[in-house]
Amino acid sequence: MSHETGRQPVEALPEAKQQYRLKRARKAALAAFLGGMLEYYDFFVYATAASLVFSQIFFPEGDPTVALIASFATFGVAYIARPFGAVVFGHLGDHIGRKNTLVLTLVLMGGATFLIGLLPDFNTIGYWAPALLVLLRLLQGLSAGAETAGASALTMEESPVGRRAFFPSFAMSGISAGIVLASLAFLPVAAMPEADRLAWGWRIPFLLSLVVLVVAYLVRRSLEEPEVFEETAKQHDRAKLPFVEMFRTHPAQFFQVALMSFETVTNTFMQAFGLAFAVSVGIPAQTMLFVSILGNVVAIVSQPAMAMLSDRFGRRPVFISGVLGSGLLIFVYFWAISTAQIGLVFFVSTLITAGTYAMSNAIYPAWFSELFNVRVRYSGMAIGLQVGILCAGFTPLLGTALVGGDPANWGPAAWIVAGSSVLAVIGALWARETYRTPIRELGNPLHGHMHATV
Repeated sequence: MSHETGRQPVEALPEAKQQYRLKRARKAALAAFLGGMLEYYDFFVYATAASLVFSQIFFPEGDPTVALIASFATFGVAYIARPFGAVVFGHLGDHIGRKNTLVLTLVLMGGATFLIGLLPDFNTIGYWAPALLVLLRLLQGLSAGAETAGASALTMEESPVGRRAFFPSFAMSGISAGIVLASLAFLPVAAMPEADRLAWGWRIPFLLSLVVLVVAYLVRRSLEEPEVFEETAKQHDRAKLPFVEMFRTHPAQFFQVALMSFETVTNTFMQAFGLAFAVSVGIPAQTMLFVSILGNVVAIVSQPAMAMLSDRFGRRPVFISGVLGSGLLIFVYFWAISTAQIGLVFFVSTLITAGTYAMSNAIYPAWFSELFNVRVRYSGMAIGLQVGILCAGFTPLLGTALVGGDPANWGPAAWIVAGSSVLAVIGALWARETYRTPIRELGNPLHGHMHATV
């Protein structure tokens, strides 16, 4: 029977067993939410600090533009580190377990962020200051390369029948919450007198990450390994080199995920290029910060709702509808910014962030995980996702170059987002529908390689 169309059988479990599984799924979803919140709080705080203060405190005095470019370069090294993190932690996640790997990625991100808040400035230790900043940023990137994939895989594997998209979507709601927290944390810092902000104020948002880290750590330490993953240990069936086995057994799924991950270009453009473009046409940066906060606050709630739709109607129709909607609405968004229609900017931004983008973004944690066999699931999702995100990270630079500082010439930026949406749709049409497939039948059959040496 085809598992593309056959309804997933309802398990005849005792009530106590069902409640136990539901409790585990909720705990996994909470851990994914807190992990995503910490991850993107840290990532977004760094981005804000790189634009506001790092160029003045971590680099030698001189040309401020050169210092700002150097500051943004430290921001960019994390994107280069992310695929390496996907390979390393993907291997650990498939080989030694989801839970312990996710505890490690969490501590790495939270610890690096806290230490950035303690770094001496350039005047104190000279070039050691930017060197240590780059090192800690690399550690952040390594962690970010595997956090979402691991949290998604573990939560999907813990989710009950018919709710495999709903529970993993809380990882995405956590990311929205992290962006909101980071924005709120920097509002009072940005309002400080410059001398105070540069002397000590900028450190506060970094040091506050310790609170989220402790709470997320305690929740994540209490998780258990999913049953479907534990079965591979009992059968002595864990892949020794998941990275290699994934490319041998799931090459098509890897490319499908890489293509579909281009849906992230929409959000990358709105957060990075959109801010700079708005400032160039005279819209205050603080206004755009509130635009981002509003969209992400609504998205915290809307993303689980979108995931519920995909649990009912399938991954493909909801994902494609969202991607196409974002690709069309981005033209309205940039036009609204170019004509400085603030009310329309707020409306369209929220419609994309909490509507069309949420439709695709809330589903990918489940769908990407479901495309891979349990033996290579963490590696496949993490590496495929980071290939797409790495490409997406450079698209705002391309958009900036093509727009060329002309507020009326926003077309190239919108077409980059539209083109990326087309790539994501191609990946979605190519990928198999998985929402009704029983969990032990997800991914490709391994054709007699169940005890292969890789």
